[in-house]
Amino acid sequence: MSRVVVTGLGAVSACGLGADKLIEATQAGHSGVKPISFDDLDAQRVKTAARLSEADLAAVVGDKPHRMREPVAEYALAAAREAVAQSGLSEAHFGESCGVSIGSGFGGGQTLNINYMKFGREGSMRLDPMSVPKIMNNAAASWVSMEFGATGPALCLATACSSGSQSIGMGYQMIASGQVERCLAGGSEACLESGVFRVWELLRVMTADVNRPFSKDRNGMILGEGAGILVLESLESAQERGANILCELVGFGTNSDAGDLLRPNPARAAACMRMALKSAILSPDDIGYVNAHGTGTVANDVNEVAALREVFGDDLAGVDISSTKPVHGHALGAAGALEMIVAIGALRRQSLPPTINFTEMDPKIGIDPVSKEAKAKSVKAVMSNSLAFGGINATLIAQAYDQG
Repeated sequence: MSRVVVTGLGAVSACGLGADKLIEATQAGHSGVKPISFDDLDAQRVKTAARLSEADLAAVVGDKPHRMREPVAEYALAAAREAVAQSGLSEAHFGESCGVSIGSGFGGGQTLNINYMKFGREGSMRLDPMSVPKIMNNAAASWVSMEFGATGPALCLATACSSGSQSIGMGYQMIASGQVERCLAGGSEACLESGVFRVWELLRVMTADVNRPFSKDRNGMILGEGAGILVLESLESAQERGANILCELVGFGTNSDAGDLLRPNPARAAACMRMALKSAILSPDDIGYVNAHGTGTVANDVNEVAALREVFGDDLAGVDISSTKPVHGHALGAAGALEMIVAIGALRRQSLPPTINFTEMDPKIGIDPVSKEAKAKSVKAVMSNSLAFGGINATLIAQAYDQG
């Protein structure tokens, strides 16, 4: 089995364009949540989201939007370009030796929303003829493959908010098994559209206030958008070309609850974390920080902390936990990729990002997460969890690269 390292990071988020912007915002606790309004929603209860600024959106999409590309593909392309540039990959490093694994929960939400609205109001058949290539979930993965000439396996996992984490995990497994030498892996989501936003409101899981994961007064999540892409490589490949190695990806676990569609099962989430630890050949004591799924909904936070206690012990001694979703929002299919970048940032800086907006410990949870401000701490390895609707769990573990 080949060791797998990370040589490039790229991100598009409400915190700005670039992985450094995302990491810096989560470390400083500067939220990218902004007001949002939709002209075609007559009763909008939730009025904030972690959306791109108008300037950043224009910079990514361009003056004249591509007739066959949606923002979901543009976000992935922008993040992939950044990650590839940092990694120092050239044209010779792509071809069949490079795979692409980019997940998305919704795919082309903008085109879907526009078409439904137009057809519903007008009964019009004059819809966008490029709708199918824009809407399909694999559009982001396909456009990234074409951009770089990566002709290895091209995957798109649509597993709700585990899409990004599972996609990184699949890239990890392809490299570790020797199927490819490198992979562009992550997730992309651009679903802040009126119809999508409205159905999330109807689920009653979004807050009309502020997102407060693990806090006693939490009352829901904040939607987000963006993309996170990692360049993963075999250690041998990275060393041969003299790449700057950011960290080593050492563990991946994924499983299914096969139970409730919307409520996570603590036992299955714990089993997923143990699977990742086993693949990493690490013990719970080796993990210094967990970037939790931490949505800020009542059910998720209770069940996730119960799972963490199963793995790390009742007192959670030695491990620090935080959720950064109040900063970058819950970006659904991109969430796990953005949060893995945040976790890698914590590892490289030896500084743990805070759970902003946390006010008071919930006695039903009994956890005091990293809050208020970043916490300096020497950590060997970090974990990132994704617990998706549909009962699909994914856990990733990274550790500092050891040349020995």
